[in-house]
Amino acid sequence: MSRKPESAYDVIVAGGGAGGIGAALGAAAEGAKVLLVEKYGFLGGAATTSQVLAYCGFFQQGPDPIKAVGGVADLLLDELRALGLDCEPFKSPTTSNWIILLEPEAVKLAMDRVLAKNGVEVLLHTRIAAVTRTASRLESATLAGMDGRQRVTAEAFVDATGDANLSLVAGQPCRTGNAEGKLQAVSAPVRIGGRDMSVPIDRDAIIAAFSEYNKTGAYPTAREDGGIFTIVPRTGEMWWMMFDHPMADLSSRSFSEAERASREAAHDYVEVLREKVPGFQNAYLVQTGPQIGIRESRHPVARYELTGEDLKTGRRRPDGVARAAWPMEDHSVAGKPVYHPIGGEGFADIPLDCLRAKGLDNLYFAGRVIGADDMAYASIRVMGTAFATGEAAGRAAYRNEQ
Repeated sequence: MSRKPESAYDVIVAGGGAGGIGAALGAAAEGAKVLLVEKYGFLGGAATTSQVLAYCGFFQQGPDPIKAVGGVADLLLDELRALGLDCEPFKSPTTSNWIILLEPEAVKLAMDRVLAKNGVEVLLHTRIAAVTRTASRLESATLAGMDGRQRVTAEAFVDATGDANLSLVAGQPCRTGNAEGKLQAVSAPVRIGGRDMSVPIDRDAIIAAFSEYNKTGAYPTAREDGGIFTIVPRTGEMWWMMFDHPMADLSSRSFSEAERASREAAHDYVEVLREKVPGFQNAYLVQTGPQIGIRESRHPVARYELTGEDLKTGRRRPDGVARAAWPMEDHSVAGKPVYHPIGGEGFADIPLDCLRAKGLDNLYFAGRVIGADDMAYASIRVMGTAFATGEAAGRAAYRNEQ
C-alpha cells in the first residue's frame, strides 16, 4: 500500500453532489483552501448518478415561481446557461411544483468548470476511508484513491455524502431511516428515445396502460398518476420518473435487488409504452442509472433536528442560514408519493445547528444528512435545498475555525 505525503486544507468536503458543491463554493468564497472528494468519476450527485434531471427546491410552491435558493448555486446555474440550458422555472404538470430541467452531461461539465474557476481542488475516484479524532474534533482523513492511500488534514470537515459515510467512519451516531427504522422508497428515472415527436404524450393513455400492468406485471409499483415526465433539454428525449421500489434495509443485498429490479422494470415499462400508448411504437430505452435514486439512508445526529411542525408553520428563525421551500414529499409507500405543503410564507428557515454534528466541533452536514425528522426530511433532501445548506455549512466551517 502506497502513501503520499500529508496535505493540509482549511475545509475538506466529502461528496460532490449539490450539497458538496454548495459547501465547497461557500468555503472557497470565504477564502478557504478547499478539497472536495468524490467517489465517482464525475460530479453532480443524483442529477448525474441517478437520472434525477430536475433541480427541486429552488422555488416555492405556488402559482408563480418565487425564488428560495440563490447564493453560490447561481454560479452553477450561470455555467449551465453558458452551456445552452435556460434554467428557467418549469411548472410540473403532475405536481404543480416549480423545477429546473437538467441535462446530465451539461451538469457534469458545469460543475467541473465552476469549481475550477473558484479554486476548489477536486479528487475524483476517491473516498474517505478513515478519520482520526481527538476528543471533540476530527484531525485528519485517510483518502483511498486510484493511487493508494494518502493522509490529509483540515481545520473543518463537511459531510455531503448523502449516505453519511464521513459521519459513519468518524463514529458519529446515525439513525437509519425514520423513527421506526423504515426507509423511503428508491426511484429509478429513465430516459426514452424514439418517440414520435408529432404526437403529444397522452397521460391518460399511460395511466390506463399501467393500471392494467400493475394488476399482473412483474413490477407493480408504477405510479398511478402516470409519473413525472418532461423533455430533456437539447436532446428531445423523454425523462420519466415512474418506478419506485421499497427498501427493507441498507444491506448490499437489498441494494443489489433494487438495482436489478429497476433495470428489469425499465424494460417492461418501455414495452408497455410501445404497445399501449400512441407515439411510442418505436420508443427505446436510452439510459437507466448509472444507479438507483436513493432517497434515504443514514441520519447522523445533529445539534438540532428540523421538524415537520417547523415546516408546516413556515417557522422563521433569527439563526436561519437556509430556506426549505419544497413540499414535504413522502415516499413511505413505493409508487404513491404524498405531498404536504410548507406553511407560513411558503418556506421555513433552517438553523445552523441542523448543519452541525452533535459532539463534534468541526464536522458539518450538507444536503440530505442535515438534522431533520421524518416529515422535515421529506422536504430538505432535494437538490435545490442541498445547495443552500451546503453553502451555509461551507461558510460556517471556515468562519468558525478562524
